[in-house]
Amino acid sequence: MIDRRAFLKSLAGLTTGILLSSASAEGQETKPSSDRLGTLLPLRKLGRTGESVTMLGLGGWHIGEMDEKEAQKTLDIALEGGVRFFDSAESYQKGGSETRLGKLLIPKYRDDIFLMTKTTARDAATARKHLEESLKRLKTDRVDLWQVHAVRNPDDVDERVDQGVFDVMNEAKESGKTRWIGFTGHTSPSAHQRVLNKSDIFDACQLPVNLTDVSYESFIEGVIPTLVERNIGVIGMKSLANGGFFGGSRHGKHGPNPRVVPNRVTIQDAIRFVWSFPVSTLVTGPDNAEQLQEKIDIAKRFSGMKQDEREQLIEKVADMAGTTVEFYKA
Repeated sequence: MIDRRAFLKSLAGLTTGILLSSASAEGQETKPSSDRLGTLLPLRKLGRTGESVTMLGLGGWHIGEMDEKEAQKTLDIALEGGVRFFDSAESYQKGGSETRLGKLLIPKYRDDIFLMTKTTARDAATARKHLEESLKRLKTDRVDLWQVHAVRNPDDVDERVDQGVFDVMNEAKESGKTRWIGFTGHTSPSAHQRVLNKSDIFDACQLPVNLTDVSYESFIEGVIPTLVERNIGVIGMKSLANGGFFGGSRHGKHGPNPRVVPNRVTIQDAIRFVWSFPVSTLVTGPDNAEQLQEKIDIAKRFSGMKQDEREQLIEKVADMAGTTVEFYKA
């Protein structure tokens, strides 16, 4: 326990290096930036890319799940609230999420946002096909970040390497169809570790970061330190365990299992915990515009988290850690 506390404290201390003002994980100070649309949420560095991204990003799967009216309202709330990081993937709603962004967001705001999408391809030809189709649906000639999506385990990583997927990622970057490349996964830290052992081509990595992760098959402990060491941008997701904090056991859904929120901790504390680590941006998946506004308000109020508070929150939920709450883990 003592070693873990020391480790988490040192890891949280590295947050200072990605903030764009004099700050620390225990007492953040930010200077608001703005663009033509208004005031931005606080910015953080995205690893070696040199990019500055808003500390909150909007998840594309949830935009694809909403009806179009609510999706447009949510996108408007995001832009008005200072969010400039937008996520999607070719697999979301079989391209539906990308199509929706291509209709409702990209035509007016392409030059104002950081746009990310992903491919589940397991061979080179499929990866190339996915990229071309993604660009067409998004109505753009480039994305800012294209990621290998949902690596599951070391064997899955090896297959994608052997079948040329990583080569296609490099090709896309060299051709300008994507500015940066990355990889994602939520099943096992061992998959991320295999990627990092196999290659150093990636500029960003997306992974689960939440209160229960620390106590079971931890991405925070097992992956983030290497990402920081290599200056790879850390993109957080599943801050509420993809619905698992609300008793859910299916993607993005609530359910009847024991609830982390609100029985043990608040939404605000769960999200503040994530931002106290060196996470460049947190991709959030709201069910509606109202939920996104709640996250934006938390971001605007964020002022760090002390180590004692982090430890108290971890201890409150340690007995709930595992695949009941984080049902997506192996």
